[in-house]
Amino acid sequence: MDNRKIINAWCMYDWANSAYNLVITTTFFPIYFSGITTAAYGDRVPFLGRTFKASALYDYALAFAYLAIAVLLPILSSIADSRGNKKRFMQFFCYLGGLSCIGLFWFKGAQPNVGWGIACFVFAAIGYIGSLVFYNSYLPEISKPEDRDRISARGYSMGYIGSVLLQIIGFGLVIFFSNKGDETSGPLYTFLLVGFWWIGFAQITFAALPRTRSAGQQDADFLTAGFRELRKVWEQVKHLPVLKWFLVAFLFYSMGVQTVMLVATLFGKEVLGLPADKLIITVVIIQLVAIPGAILISRLSGVFGNLRVLASVVLVWIGVCLSAYYITSLKEAGNNVEIYFYGLAASVGLVMGGIQSLSRSTYSKLMPDTQDTASFFSFYDVTEKLAIVFGIFSFGYIDEVFGMKNSVLVLIIFFALGLAGLFIARRKELRTLATKPQRH
Repeated sequence: MDNRKIINAWCMYDWANSAYNLVITTTFFPIYFSGITTAAYGDRVPFLGRTFKASALYDYALAFAYLAIAVLLPILSSIADSRGNKKRFMQFFCYLGGLSCIGLFWFKGAQPNVGWGIACFVFAAIGYIGSLVFYNSYLPEISKPEDRDRISARGYSMGYIGSVLLQIIGFGLVIFFSNKGDETSGPLYTFLLVGFWWIGFAQITFAALPRTRSAGQQDADFLTAGFRELRKVWEQVKHLPVLKWFLVAFLFYSMGVQTVMLVATLFGKEVLGLPADKLIITVVIIQLVAIPGAILISRLSGVFGNLRVLASVVLVWIGVCLSAYYITSLKEAGNNVEIYFYGLAASVGLVMGGIQSLSRSTYSKLMPDTQDTASFFSFYDVTEKLAIVFGIFSFGYIDEVFGMKNSVLVLIIFFALGLAGLFIARRKELRTLATKPQRH
């Protein structure tokens, strides 16, 4: 099946849901959450019978969301592989995520309901990742193998355009209401718009995507099949030293990469005191630089090899974290750090997209020759989500106990451990190449 209408509709879902990831998680909600809770409750925000620092509570909520996702992923992947109602599951998670974004519109007031805000935020994240599992699983069914890279890239491009467009609209709403002295309505209407945008444009996808056939597994099998597959993958990975050490490295440096991406706006607001409009500009800079950065890193890997380029990119990330720590010292000394923060954002963008795309392609190259690619990539996805859980939770805990400035030092440790893992993986790779019989 390679119907152009179906493929275009499939790509449209990236346009629909990418707005959540950029507008809610990366830009508007962390700034809004920190601002409204601090204004209402001061330094300590009440939640579940105890109090938290606002930025740390945001990190804990995000870590919990990704922990739930990591547990659900094997089950959802099993459903996607074995059952015939994947479109219905995709719709469920889409509506869960979209309605949760809409629900954030009521997270407001002089004494906002923190539990409501966090619940909507967590369910939006689960809806986003959950729907992506089924969305991605459609690609082999609607396209030929030789067309999948091109179609996948088209979907990514659609998502980028849609999310940036909605971010610009949200930025306009923030400026419009801010000029009237209203600092909350702009973000709130943006949350509302994201939910309607996500659900509304997804209807184009749902109208065209075909129903899929069941693979015939027993009804209860999907609850355990995914976990069994992950265990089978791990048993194979243990005997593949290059892949094993790459995954160790990937786990640690992903703790740093994903945490930086998810808390960058909070860092700018809480530590550097930058206003919302400056932070939104910062995110736009990161997005604009990310695509050429990914292309550059991809080309370098073709010349110098994946592991060596990844190690170099991780070194750049360590430099980014050291620079962020230095910028906080400049801020404490009374200096204007806005231009430095923009430069830091450009550096993050340069290596952000590249390290993600190169990590995935490196993993695909190091995988054994197998037909079970879905299970191997499920293992990869769970590893990444667990990295987010550990990274975000650690960042939030250090922030709460010692301050966000010192949380940056923890990220340096994560990157250093990831760099060490890459060096070991490279050494194992060279040893493997040296022992291979030469062809004459």
